[in-house]
Amino acid sequence: MAQATAESRSGKPLVAGVPAEVLTFLQGKGGRSLIVKGGAGTGKTTFGLELLERIGKPDHSFYLSTRVGDEALYRQFPWLKSTEMRSRILDAGKLFLDAVNETPKSSVKELPEAEKRKIRAARAMMRSLSEEPGSPTRVDRTHLTALAKRNPMPEIESIYDRIERALPEKSLLVIDSLEGVTHKYGLEMEEFVMALQKDLVEGSNTDVVMILEKPEAGGIEYLVDGLLSIQREELDERRVRHLRIEKLRATNIGRPRYAVTLADGRFAALGVPVNDGASSPTIWRPEADPERYYSTGIPDFDRLLDGGFRRGSFNAFEIDVNVGIDDYYMLFTPTFLNFLSQSRGIIAVLAAGESYEKLRDTLVRHTPPNVFDQRVRIVDYTASETEETYIVPMAHYGRDEAMQAMVVAEKAARGPQQRPFLEYTSFDTLESLMGDQVAIRMYFHGVRRTKLVGNLGIGLLKPGLLVSSEILNMMDTYFRIINIDNAPCIYGIRPRTTIYSISTDPELGAPHARLTPIV
Repeated sequence: MAQATAESRSGKPLVAGVPAEVLTFLQGKGGRSLIVKGGAGTGKTTFGLELLERIGKPDHSFYLSTRVGDEALYRQFPWLKSTEMRSRILDAGKLFLDAVNETPKSSVKELPEAEKRKIRAARAMMRSLSEEPGSPTRVDRTHLTALAKRNPMPEIESIYDRIERALPEKSLLVIDSLEGVTHKYGLEMEEFVMALQKDLVEGSNTDVVMILEKPEAGGIEYLVDGLLSIQREELDERRVRHLRIEKLRATNIGRPRYAVTLADGRFAALGVPVNDGASSPTIWRPEADPERYYSTGIPDFDRLLDGGFRRGSFNAFEIDVNVGIDDYYMLFTPTFLNFLSQSRGIIAVLAAGESYEKLRDTLVRHTPPNVFDQRVRIVDYTASETEETYIVPMAHYGRDEAMQAMVVAEKAARGPQQRPFLEYTSFDTLESLMGDQVAIRMYFHGVRRTKLVGNLGIGLLKPGLLVSSEILNMMDTYFRIINIDNAPCIYGIRPRTTIYSISTDPELGAPHARLTPIV
């Protein structure tokens, strides 16, 4: 199966890289300190780099890497190679060598005192033009100086110098990792964090993000303003990552937990809208159907299925109990529209809680006038009569009447050109109203019709249905739709796939959808 990607047509990431709570926290007035903790391979480095690009400014943001050199980072994250990003990546090893090889200050020719005063006055005047009252113009080095008396730290001193040159503008410093610095200089982690907090965060209005190479902070949480943890787990033998917001001082935490992905070497929080999600009332432009397939209407899903749904196939979607109707409709609405926009009809048995009025309102916004009423038929086994032409009331029909009503419904769905149609069936409705045996017989009849006519069958299964095992044995594909940290996701059992987040297309807006792999 093809791998759906998370890139936009312009090559930029499609989903929000950093949770809004974290952005709000770091973009507030004054300096903030943040620890990001997690085990190996959870994505801490990727998160730090994402922060650098999302909120850091050129010449005001720095990434100090103590674990790998800058060239290794460029190989792992090719998007860092831009000139703007390269200037922010600081290799601790290179900084150390540059510092110890500097020309001794005693050999540098001193400027006359009068010239020094002119330079200092000019710098002070330039800073006063842009700074707010009370903004620092020099970096406080009190605590660093005390630590350096025991063991000089040239690369940290170099960082202080860079931040000072950026003042009074606020800087962002990402240190990867705390252990790398403290182990190198024999420092206690607590005293180093305290130095950064007092000198840079409180004294110099700097945002400092410290990456911790272990899942526990070891008692230093109280020293910093914010604490995040990133965990990795297995879900049905598939990898899932979570970001947990444990503390962000003076910041409202709307969501304490996010599913995240590292697709394409980028850190992305999932389930976060990147536009207003508004559905514009424009006519749907259909995705082309490959030979022997029906397009899902979602290019990412088509690639995942190597072209789309196979013609004459029946496809199962097991919906988890905590997945809302709006969530899984993000996946199905493009398929509905792709059928209607190509003069193909739909016959549907809706699930409990699904509204035929809402379905109609959604689809008519993107189809020509009267197409829905002419080509869509919703079979309602609880209704005995209706004024809507697209509703097929079946409550009081006997067997023969019900069969005749279905013949009429199929004729409308196929239209004058006798085209194949889409059969959307929720088996929880059939089982609850008719029992499992009748539901299974109806399913077998539907499978025969689908394969004979070349229709497309989509079947919904809810947890606990008695018909599930019988039906799944006959399905051509079998997918599960689940909720991970408030993000609707899908993965394939048959065929086997990784987990994908379902979201509104950030470029085209609703009802267009995207699938983002969770890796």
